[in-house]
Formats: sequence, structure tokens, C-alpha cells
Amino acid sequence: MQEAVLLLVLLGAMSEAEALHLIHLPATSDVAENSPPETSVHKFSVKLSASLSPVIPGFPLIINSSPLTEAFRVNWLSGTDFEVVTTGKEQLDFETGPTIFDLQIYVKDDVGVTDLQVLTVQVTDVNEPPQFLGNLAKGLDLYIVEEANPGFIYQVEAFDPEDTSQNIPLSYFLISSPKSFIMSANGTLFSTTEFDFEAGHNSYHLIVEVRDSQGLRASTSLQVNIVNINDETPRFTSQTRVYVIPEELGAGTIVANITAEDPDDKDFTSFLLYSITTVNSYFMINQLTGTIQVAHKLDRDAGELRQNPTISLEVLVKDRPFRGQENRMQITFMVEDINDNPATCTKFTFSIKVPERAAKGTLLLDLNTVCFDDDSEAPNSQFNFTTPSGMESSGRFLQVPAGSGKIVLIGDLDYENPSNLAAGNKYTVTIQVQDVAPPYYKSKYHFDLFHETSSLNNICIYVLTSPENEFPLVFDLPSYVFNVSEISPARTRVGQVQASDKDFPQSSIVYSISTGGASLQYPNIFWINPKTGELQLVTKVDYETTPIYILRIQATNSEDTSSVTVTVNILEENDEKPICIPNSYFLAIPVDLKVGTNIQNFKLTCTDRDSSPRSFRYSIGPGNVNSHFTFSPNAGSNVTCLLLANPFDYTGGLDKIWDYKLLVYITDDNLLSGRKKAEALVETGTVTLIISVIPHPTTIVTTTPRPKITYQILRKNVYSSSGWYVPFVITLGSVLLLGLLVSLIVLLAKAIHRHCPCKTGKHKKPLVKKGEMKTTKREVVVETIQMSTVFDGEAIDPVTGAKYEFNSKTGSRKWKDPLTQMPKWKESRPQGAVSAEGTGPPRSTNLEGDGLSGKAQAEDAGPGSRNWDSKPATPKNRNPALTGRSSPKPHPEK
Repeated sequence: MQEAVLLLVLLGAMSEAEALHLIHLPATSDVAENSPPETSVHKFSVKLSASLSPVIPGFPLIINSSPLTEAFRVNWLSGTDFEVVTTGKEQLDFETGPTIFDLQIYVKDDVGVTDLQVLTVQVTDVNEPPQFLGNLAKGLDLYIVEEANPGFIYQVEAFDPEDTSQNIPLSYFLISSPKSFIMSANGTLFSTTEFDFEAGHNSYHLIVEVRDSQGLRASTSLQVNIVNINDETPRFTSQTRVYVIPEELGAGTIVANITAEDPDDKDFTSFLLYSITTVNSYFMINQLTGTIQVAHKLDRDAGELRQNPTISLEVLVKDRPFRGQENRMQITFMVEDINDNPATCTKFTFSIKVPERAAKGTLLLDLNTVCFDDDSEAPNSQFNFTTPSGMESSGRFLQVPAGSGKIVLIGDLDYENPSNLAAGNKYTVTIQVQDVAPPYYKSKYHFDLFHETSSLNNICIYVLTSPENEFPLVFDLPSYVFNVSEISPARTRVGQVQASDKDFPQSSIVYSISTGGASLQYPNIFWINPKTGELQLVTKVDYETTPIYILRIQATNSEDTSSVTVTVNILEENDEKPICIPNSYFLAIPVDLKVGTNIQNFKLTCTDRDSSPRSFRYSIGPGNVNSHFTFSPNAGSNVTCLLLANPFDYTGGLDKIWDYKLLVYITDDNLLSGRKKAEALVETGTVTLIISVIPHPTTIVTTTPRPKITYQILRKNVYSSSGWYVPFVITLGSVLLLGLLVSLIVLLAKAIHRHCPCKTGKHKKPLVKKGEMKTTKREVVVETIQMSTVFDGEAIDPVTGAKYEFNSKTGSRKWKDPLTQMPKWKESRPQGAVSAEGTGPPRSTNLEGDGLSGKAQAEDAGPGSRNWDSKPATPKNRNPALTGRSSPKPHPEK
């Protein structure tokens, strides 16, 4: 049971690691009230799932909010980064609206993995300036009657969202105010003097400023106008107030006569001035006589008279042009309608697009919306329509009800229907409009735009079927799999995808690669023809790097979008050369190496990224003279050894080359048959080997020195604070060691001084007599130095017949069992001979160190050589010191 619970916990952890995540959510962010649109509220990003499937376009989005609001939305920044911004659709007001919003942000990727997190947005309060109420915000005109007593004029009111809600009073001020006005702190405007209109001050311009508790301010203007007054007003004497007149009266026709009198100027009626204060374009009045005439033709069926045939005028009479007393009177004109207009239409040609899936009974056109009768009152304003007709419209369109002018669909308009295709999905309906009242006016003229013909009294309706997206855009296969060789060049055709849409008319399809087909080096490996859907290579591909590419191909037309998965398998080809270790090597072998011997245990290890280890075949190219060398095995393995195939024959003259430079070919065609080798791709790698043959010691061979390799080792000492004791111990030990060394030097100096006193004197007796120095021969003493060298070869010295061992790599030699193999030479020294240790320079016993050839040794040891007794030197009485002498290193002859 515990194991099962542990397994569920691990699976949950793995699923969380592979799931789609919204980063930086949930969170809480602040936004100021009255923020403009596109104000950033919160930024976040999306962590893709383990499948790296991209986020579906349109996501993330806000699927819900509490409370409901459209004030926020999610904007894409770049890649997987997004931010929440304000939309401006709703004003964020801290005082009147919600202050906290919980936004649920939802994201979904292509494979259906989703995540939902909550962002809490808090609206912060911002101090707003006060505002004047009503028309006062735009400025206000105030009127004061002249000679009025000083006192209250107007109460200014303003509103502040913060201070008003907290009952904090606002402060009011007059800016550059004249002395005639004052304003209290609560906004009350007072006058301080009486105003005289005739004195010339008939208006005052005041600037009022209001301030809140935070110092924010607002201002407005007040225009104070002084109103003139008069004593007596004129009186109208005409009694008629309502006049009924017919329409279509011509300009200048007199329709009324207004008379008045002035009590102040009873005897001077000619000084009365008449005017119409109401703005109108129909009537005018004679300023002196008061006669009202028609200014323009009265049309009951047009303009304002169609809606309201009543015209109300205010007639003003004054006793003088300026500062005169005046009086007003309201009069009304009623305009009667006459039948003077036929029924007509604003359009006689109509082009209607109807969706092909429109339901039967759908209203296509209501001619009442475009046809009318300008007469204002019934029955003059009533009309109807004739029965519709037209080619190919029968059975498809009808006027319901008859004469109503409402064209209704009653047939099938399927765009893909063969009969409709034959008609071109275009239909014509002809109809007429006529007046129902005498004299039965009809429409006078019509021009058929579609057929370029004219006719009388006809309304032509052109119905065009609008295609709809009934069928989806789909690919001919649910998925595609293409194969392409990794050696294919750029612009190679990989395959072709094809999508189709059964809807008519057919629209062009555009293909594109939405995802996939990229690498670290190339952002686009593939290219698709946007018109044909043919997929091509942009650059060469490599099987060993990426064997499979999965693309998402998208097809788009004017109505729909579809996508399909395309898998491109990279076919492996033999395009990689075998690589062997070492790539080059130097070897030295003795001339008498046995056939079949692995030369210096040399092995060649090869690898090939696209071939099996058993596919290698080894061959030696130019340089293998007389086929001395071969590889075993020579095929079927990635590891092979270098063997000596044939012995060297320098004495017989068959071989003359001492240094071989071999070019080894490693070909990966071992597993191919003869026919397949000619067709398949084969790659060959190369290895260079330099082999130096070392002859017998008696042969003077000049060898090419091996290249000197210097290894530089960089050592870096990193001090750790935790190892403080290390330098302390080293320092203490160094001090103790130095003290011990000093004490030893002091003891050694004392011992030398005690046993070797410093006494100077000349040797009275020379070590060698003067006569003996001329006859004495110098004896060569060779010092033997033992070296721990590994000797892998054995040979016989042709002079002494003794066996010696040698190293095939370095050429070093030594005698094998010198005490038993070498003959005993007789040691004889003349009397008085100088010791060899003090007279001759020491020579090395190394065969390659003394520089003497085998011939020189033979002369020293041959019959011509004698010992100190003047006897011929034989192997028995030869100086034993020469037994330590070794042969020189052979050098190949040039």
C-alpha cells in the first residue's frame, strides 16, 4: 500500500513538471483609477509543457471576472510573455465602481494541456480635481436688471469625488474680479453696487476658481449682463391670432396684417417698428406696416412642414429702435396639404446579396423603406405595388402580402445546386409602384444598371446569392509522411500536400509552415511553395543530427484555415568517413623481426557514425614496397593489428628502403556485395604510418630522429580557506628541514677540516718517468652504465659472436649474459702504466652513445691489435674492459 501511494506521488510530481504553467500567477496588482486604455496592469509568462507544444493563438485570455467587467484584456508581448492591460471600455472609478477585480486567466496549448490562475487587480484612489456642475462647467451667462439693489446674484456649486464624499468643504475664489462683485468662501456671488445700463457697463466677465483640500483647482467663467428696462409697452390692435393658408403659395403673397399702438406715442404710430422674433424661412414682415408676406414657397410635403404644418411666430413691436419699449404677440399659420406629388422611390435598382442557406420566408427587401409619396396626408400619401415578374425568379421570390412591396424568399438558393449554377446564382425581379388616390401617379423613369436598359415605371431587383462556408477546408490525407535522403542538396523536393474546399466559388489556398523544421544552426530547414504546397529543402540535412522532423503545415483560404502534421524521415546515407585512432604514428622495428609479429603491439581503432564496426575493410596504399606489412584482421572489425607479412631482405638486394611511409585506407564497404559496391556510397578514411627498419649493429644506418614532443602540464593551485593548516605545516617543516641541513653542513665542514688539513707542497717524485711517457700507450677505459630498458629483440655480434639484446623502438642494446657469453681477455699492463681511470675520457657502454662503428671495433679487436705485452690480442687475452663496450646505433645508409 505504501509503495502504491509513493508511486502516485511520483507520478503527480512528474505530471507537474511536464504540465503547462502560468508563471507569476496567481498575483495581486494595483491600477490607478481613470487609467487610460492599454495601461499595463500585470506581466506574466507561460512555461510550456514537456512536449513544447505552442500556446493556441488567442490564449491566454480572461474567461471570467468577479465582478463582471470588460475593463481588462491580455496582450501578447513576445515569445511566451504576456501582460494584462486596461481596455478603456469601462471607466475605473474608485469612488463609484468596484475597487477589486478577480480575473481568471486561462491558457491552452496545441495538445490540450491547460492552466487556470487568478489575478487580483486593486483599483487605487487618485485625487481628482473638483468639477463645476451642469452648464457652469462650460461657462454661464448671468443677467441683472439695472438699478437692482446690491446683494445675492448667484450660488456657484462644484463637486469633488474625494472631499464631497468626506463632507470636506470646497473653497471658492474670484480671480481678477472687479470691485462691483465679491464671492464668499462657499461660492455665493454678491453685487456691491447698483448697475446702470446707460452708463456703458452692460456686462462683466468673472473668473471663478474652486480648490479642494489637496490644492487641486478648477475654474470657469461667469458673464454678468446688465438688462435694460423700459416704462410703457406698445399694445397690439389686430385680433386675429390663427391663419389657415394652402401650400404652394408663391413668394410675396400677403397672408396677414399686424397692427399695434404705443400708449406713450399715441400720436406717432409711424415710429412703431415690427419684427418677427421667431427664426423662420417662410414669412417676412414689413418693418413699418406690419404686413406679413410669404418669403419662400410653402411645401407642405417637405421639411419641417411635413411633420408639423403649424408655424408659430412671435411678432415684436417697439416704440423706438434703441431703449424703446416693446410688446410681443404670438400668431399661428396652419398650412393645408394638396395632392401634388406622385408615388416615387429613392432607388429603382437594387442589388441584394442573400446567403445561400437563407431560410424560406426570409424577407429580402421591403420597398416601403425606399418608396414614398411626398404628400403629407392620406389618401394622397398612400401607394401600392404591382405583381413582381422576372426571368428565373418564378418559384423563388414572391410579394407577401400582395401589393405590400415586401419581397420574400420562397425557393432554394443553394449555391452548389446545378440549376442555380446554370442561372449563375443571379436573379432579376421587376415591379412597379403606383399611387392609390387620383390621379394615380406612377414612377416615371427607371434605368436598369445591370442590363444597361431603361424603362418606365419599373423597379428592378437584382438578387445575388452569397456563398457560405458550408464545407471545411481539409487536406486529402490526415497526415503525411515523406522520406528524403540526408545527402539531398538544397531545393530538393520532399513531397507535396494538398487541401481542398467543396464550397463554390473556389478560392485560392495558401500553404505555410506554422511550426517545426528548425535547428540550432538553421531557423528554417524546409520551405513550402505557398501556391502548390510542394515541400522543399532549404539546406542539407543530417541523419546523425536529427533523423526525424515533424512539421505543422497550415492551409488558408479566404474563409477557413486547416493544418496537418507532416513527418519527414531523414534516410541515412553513408556520408561519414571512418575515423581511426591514432591518425598517424611512428614505428621502429628490427630488420630481423619475425613474420606474423604484431609490430610494437600497434592497434588501429576505427569508428564511423553511419556504418557498422563490421563494415570496415583495411588496405595499404603506396609505400608498402614488397608487401612487408599487413593488417589482421583486414576486414570485419573496427580494431586491427599491424603485422609483418614478409621478412626483409637487404643482404640479397631485394629491399633497399629503410624508412616506410604507409598510407592506410579504411573503407566501410565490407558488408556490401560486388553489385551493391558499385551502386552504394562508400567512404574511405586514411591513416599515415611511418615505419623505420633498424638494421644489425654492424650496419651503419642513419636514422631519422623522432620528432620531439613537449608536454606542458598546467597545474593550478587553488587555496581553500578551510585548509589553513596546510601552509602552516609546510612552513614549520621547511624551517625544521633548513635547520637540519645547516647543522649537517657544519658537521661536514668540521670533518673535512679534521681529515684533510690544508698543506701545500710539490711532488718530489713524478708519477711517470719522462722516458716512459713517450712509449706508453693510452688505454681506453669504457664506463658501463646500466639502464632499465626493455629489450624486445635479440641478435649475434658478427665480430665477437656474442649475443646481444636490443630495443626496437629506441635502438638501445646490451650484451646477453656478458660473463658467460664473452671470452676472457687477458689483462696485461706494462709497469708504470698510467691507470685508465685517470688518463682516458670515459666512454659509455651504450651501443648508440660512443659513435664508433662496428668496423672500428673490429680494428681494435682484430689481429692488428696487441696487448701491453706486445702480443697479438686474441679473444682470450683481450682487455676485459672492452666487454662492456656496446655497438653504435645503426644508421641507414644513404
